[in-house]
Amino acid sequence: MRKIILLTAVIIASVTYSQAQILYRISGKGLKSPSYIVGTYHLAPSSFADSIPGMRQAVEQTNQVCGELDMMDAFKPENTAKLLKAQMLPEGTTLSSLLTAEQLERLNALLLDVMGSNLNDETFAAQMDKMTPAALSTTLSLQSYIKRTESFNPMELIDNYFQMLALQNGKAIKGFETVDFQMGILFGESLEKQVNDLMCMVDHFEETDEMVNRITTAYFSQNLKQIEEAMEEESKVECGTTDEDEDRLINNRNSNWLEMMPSMMAEQPTLFVVGAGHLCGEKGVLRLLEKAGYTVEGVKE
Repeated sequence: MRKIILLTAVIIASVTYSQAQILYRISGKGLKSPSYIVGTYHLAPSSFADSIPGMRQAVEQTNQVCGELDMMDAFKPENTAKLLKAQMLPEGTTLSSLLTAEQLERLNALLLDVMGSNLNDETFAAQMDKMTPAALSTTLSLQSYIKRTESFNPMELIDNYFQMLALQNGKAIKGFETVDFQMGILFGESLEKQVNDLMCMVDHFEETDEMVNRITTAYFSQNLKQIEEAMEEESKVECGTTDEDEDRLINNRNSNWLEMMPSMMAEQPTLFVVGAGHLCGEKGVLRLLEKAGYTVEGVKE
């Protein structure tokens, strides 16, 4: 559940962050021009960018875009192949072989409900039975989202949009992380841990799906506080995020990014595009920027 919640987006004391907004201006500390940071929901359509107050101005006033990944690098054939391989089990191992008969029965019931088929079907199993438990967990959540989102188009998502727009306008593109690093974050845990996480998700799928839906609704309302509250609540439920998970998936990455942002912003005004969950809380990017001496203001228009 934790990867679905955290990679898909503490009550903050500053009133700057309590408003319904997901775009922020970064200035001060000797910056000649402001930079901006926008929180995204990775499955949001690119068209949603037009509804973010001040977004057009932020795009026009910045000379480069930095995302969690440089998508042009991620789309290289060799990296696409790496990502696909990371989602597959070692040769000779199948998902069915990792599960008990009783676990497999529970999983198949959910697969049939969400995806319309299961591992009893040879054609379906030919691909799905070779997936890692972590990859299957992500697939189940994504498929559930697609079922309730008729307009979903994987080729027109908001994170890619900002980088494509930069390319069209001759602006630089950068990424905080490499494909290899993100593969480790998403699929690097032991198979035993992945199986435990998958089965917990199977047994609490409605609760997991509802939590994802809450965060989705909060994001489209551009309400960072509601996203934060949903993430806090998620950590308290069955299969929720542990402190260790949050450090690995969110906090440690935020700290790494803060080491890179000052030089980028000093070089030229930058639009940072990251999951909205990274903006929240005392260890979120917004608060870390303030602690580093920058002025961080929500953009209202």
